[in-house]
Amino acid sequence: MSDHFRLTIAQLNPTVGDIAGNAALARDAWEQDESAGADMVALPEMFITGYSTQDLVNKPAFHLAAMAAVEALATECADGPTLAIGGPYAKDGRLYNGYHICRGGKVVSRQFKHFLPNYNVFDHSKRATHRQPDLRRRMVRRRRRGHGGIRRRNPRCAERVTLFSG
Repeated sequence: MSDHFRLTIAQLNPTVGDIAGNAALARDAWEQDESAGADMVALPEMFITGYSTQDLVNKPAFHLAAMAAVEALATECADGPTLAIGGPYAKDGRLYNGYHICRGGKVVSRQFKHFLPNYNVFDHSKRATHRQPDLRRRMVRRRRRGHGGIRRRNPRCAERVTLFSG
């Protein structure tokens, strides 16, 4: 096992609504970072759809296409660094703002945004399901193979303020 963990934070510019184009950007970043020896490539919140999707994400054809694109990326990026990517996720009739961890050809973990801001330019509360936070689960505490037991939590957007301001 290596004594270091190389994380690439790929701050790219996805286009709202261009799922195929955003998936190609993610794949290109993953390929470049695989060549550079990264252990994990992390992309921003709602990367696969572009941000902010407004009401577009409520259309089933759109969020289902985004979910399929994340699954396809997981398969395509099977042999190399872990890929972490933001995108919608629908389950049991509810729509979530999710963060997908892809490794070994599949999505191995999903986290849903806990705090949905509803001020200024944000209007998340009418678009996605609010998941009540469990303060004990601020970090993933399980030791995962392939990551050297690194604890991680993927805060996004307004969650960062809540997690790190006390």
